[in-house]
Amino acid sequence: MTEVSKIGVVVAGSLGEGVKVRLNGTTSVEDIKVGSNVVIQGQENRFFGVVTDIALESSDPSLQFNLPDVSDRFIRDALSGTSAYGAITVEPMLTIGIDQYSDATGPMPSKTIPTHFSEVLEATEDDINSVFGSEADGGFWIGSPLDMEAKLCLDLDEMVKRSNGVFGKSGTGKTFLTRLLLIGILQSGKASNLIFDMHNEYGWKGTSESNYDVKGLKQLFGSKVSVFSMDSESAQRRGFIPDHVVSFGYSDITPEDIQLLRETLDLTSVAADAAYSLEAHFGPKRWFRAFIGMSGEATNELASEINVNSSALAALRRRLERLTRFDFVSNDNVEDSAEMILQRLNSGQHVVLEFGKHGNNPTAYMLVANILTRRIYDRYQRQKELAMGDKLAEPPNLVITIEEAHRFLSSSMSGQTIFGTIAREMRKYNVTLLVVDQRPSDIDEEVMSQIGTKVSCLLDSGRDVDSVLSGVSGNRKLRGVLARLESRQQALIFGHSVPMPVVVRTRDYGSAKSYSELGDVGGVNGDSSKALEDLFGPS
Repeated sequence: MTEVSKIGVVVAGSLGEGVKVRLNGTTSVEDIKVGSNVVIQGQENRFFGVVTDIALESSDPSLQFNLPDVSDRFIRDALSGTSAYGAITVEPMLTIGIDQYSDATGPMPSKTIPTHFSEVLEATEDDINSVFGSEADGGFWIGSPLDMEAKLCLDLDEMVKRSNGVFGKSGTGKTFLTRLLLIGILQSGKASNLIFDMHNEYGWKGTSESNYDVKGLKQLFGSKVSVFSMDSESAQRRGFIPDHVVSFGYSDITPEDIQLLRETLDLTSVAADAAYSLEAHFGPKRWFRAFIGMSGEATNELASEINVNSSALAALRRRLERLTRFDFVSNDNVEDSAEMILQRLNSGQHVVLEFGKHGNNPTAYMLVANILTRRIYDRYQRQKELAMGDKLAEPPNLVITIEEAHRFLSSSMSGQTIFGTIAREMRKYNVTLLVVDQRPSDIDEEVMSQIGTKVSCLLDSGRDVDSVLSGVSGNRKLRGVLARLESRQQALIFGHSVPMPVVVRTRDYGSAKSYSELGDVGGVNGDSSKALEDLFGPS
């Protein structure tokens, strides 16, 4: 450690409130930011912590009332650092070794605090690597700590074991961060990705926060990624041909799908529940086709036969007619798109399902996402049980990415939807969720408690902040850190993938250099210089 890195000494504090650090006279409060990382060298432990507050203090309380002539530079310099000084509050998160030369104990949760007058130093790249690991250890570089150029890495082994979430208000870079996480999972081979791409941002190309085009997963990783589209015309307008155009038959629709669509179809609970009676009457695969083709008179007769309110049944038929207008829903026998997606996921490929023009229609988005995920749930549960503990026979880990997650995981719906089931219990069947949402407070509390790693950009609602930080140790202090994030390219990360909460400045994405740093350019094997030239043009 150099003298330059020393920023102050511990003068007070507690385990519950954090420690107060008096800054050196040479360290300005303007150089310290909330969320920055520091190291405290105690007598018997070395602590790694985060700055949670910054303050101006004075040793003479009357100084603020009897202000000296600070226009005189000599007087101002004499008072600075003595009678008037800067102070920061640091939350010691981890102990990282006995001294700066040893981390033999490894990073461990801090259960004590440093002694009075312990030196406080800026964290170095070696400190960051000792706490968060490095790319050489298999970590994925997600960004850099504040005011540092060190590479801060996530533990992807821990990430794919549990469901995870990316949160933030509109325009803060949620999609940008989600792309990086998906690329990390793809590169590592820890899991397959199934991405419900509501706004066509992940497949062939997407849009940056500055509104310029960036390359999607298909352009970067070629044959490792399959793009399925529900709107081939939209794909062609954006300059590519999808691997497959998705279609579903009437037989794919179940009463569970209708329950999920109750709000968007404006159905009463009685009308939505009538779908179960229809399934019992006509059979699981036949009920939708048989019911949708009935006349009004036949519907009234059927209502009496199955003991359902005739007005509710008629309303259900009118609302279900909306589903038949989607060009991806057909009365004819169609290719089994769900089976094709499952086969590619089982072979280790990654699948992006683009919605095209249907992305702005919540009914279409929720219907398709539920149909596919229900099939995945059944298949993975069966495969896992048949494997009987044989790891080689188990299905590969799968991460399902859903945007606008509150539509599926609200308090009223999470108990009924397949997504709520996956969030709560599918980890044991090798399936987890990556939920992306700007309204986390609308997601069921029980589901939020199951999210292993949370990546939060700036949020402007107190309810959303409370929801994201619920159950986190020291959440009152982290609330201040989260509130002071910049509106773009900064995020607070906490949970199982990192040993402690940390603010990161996310890595670049969208430049030629950033694409080459992401590794497998274009999915092309062989001459890497030729691959780079094909992708970016000659240098």
